[in-house]
Amino acid sequence: MGISRVTGTYVKQPAGYRAFIPRPLPPHPEIRMDAEMQTLLSGADRALGRLDGSIQTLPNPDLFVFMYVRKEAVLSSQIEGTEASLNDLLAAEAKMFDHRHPNDVHEVINYVDAFKYGLDRLQDLPLSLRLIREIHEKLMSGVRGHNLTPGEFRVSQNWIGPSGCTLNQALFVPPPHTHFQQVLGDFEKFLHAETALPPLIKIGLAHAQFETIHPFLDGNGRVGRLLITFLLCKENILLKPVLYLSYFLRRNRQAYYELLQATRDKGDYEAWLKFFLRGVDEVSVEATNTARAIVELREAHRLLIADKFGMAARNGVRLLEYLFQSPYLSVNDVAKHLGVTFVAANKIVKRLVEAEMVREITGQARNRQFMYEPYLRLFGA
Repeated sequence: MGISRVTGTYVKQPAGYRAFIPRPLPPHPEIRMDAEMQTLLSGADRALGRLDGSIQTLPNPDLFVFMYVRKEAVLSSQIEGTEASLNDLLAAEAKMFDHRHPNDVHEVINYVDAFKYGLDRLQDLPLSLRLIREIHEKLMSGVRGHNLTPGEFRVSQNWIGPSGCTLNQALFVPPPHTHFQQVLGDFEKFLHAETALPPLIKIGLAHAQFETIHPFLDGNGRVGRLLITFLLCKENILLKPVLYLSYFLRRNRQAYYELLQATRDKGDYEAWLKFFLRGVDEVSVEATNTARAIVELREAHRLLIADKFGMAARNGVRLLEYLFQSPYLSVNDVAKHLGVTFVAANKIVKRLVEAEMVREITGQARNRQFMYEPYLRLFGA
């Protein structure tokens, strides 16, 4: 059971609905670190440590981060109802134009861009309200919700509830924008505060508070999940953004929403934090296993190339490294990357097909496209 605490107040507004005004973090009374919480925290910390260590053993960590970021982008976007898959995203990025791609693939592309932008900006800018607005602008530019003031905190009321519900029927109404100076100021202070809270507890609290404030007209869930990764990197818990926590949150979507609501209605941060820590542990283990499988796949394919490709082995290994960053490619892509003729590129791609490393996916005689299927299978694509 959680501790009984007041985490905010529902205040009746002039239009008749009740909006929630959250209290500043950290909660009072403080988070109860009972035996279960301690065990979960310890497990999550260890799992993250193993994940970080596994990524550092990869031959080129930055090369492999490419797919982890994209998997998180797809899963986080799917929580908000998008249909685009990892394969859809990769094909779109490879400029494989296909009318069968879901229209919302561009939302996932924006998520990747916002992800990379935020990580770059964290090198010279604190994780602040300013950076959060910049990330939101990248996320929402030119896609569904682009007319809902991307990059700007809302100046009207929003609410959470079933499609078509009114403010008075909403499951939850966040604070009015007239309270933003206080609640967002308090949130930013918490992000920067030196506290005795364990970093993962602080990150879990920050995510819950951001979702409670819901400062944008659209995109709050995705920005809030991006903040989890940014905070993990900012706190040096992860050196690379390789935790796709949205895998756990999507699979447990109803519990995710219900536990966030329980922090507001019951002050039950403990239940939310235990859920959050379980997710971090579970997904860290899976991501660690994926990293190990990547190393094994790379070594197996390097040996295969050395054994089967003869004089073309050197270019085969160069192309193998390229496939980890661009698992969808054409013969022209290969020619450009290796600096060889189209005919030479076609020969080496043919060798990859014969070795069952790549598969042709268009079924066409011209403008063929290939995918590095064994690698994509490691990410469930």
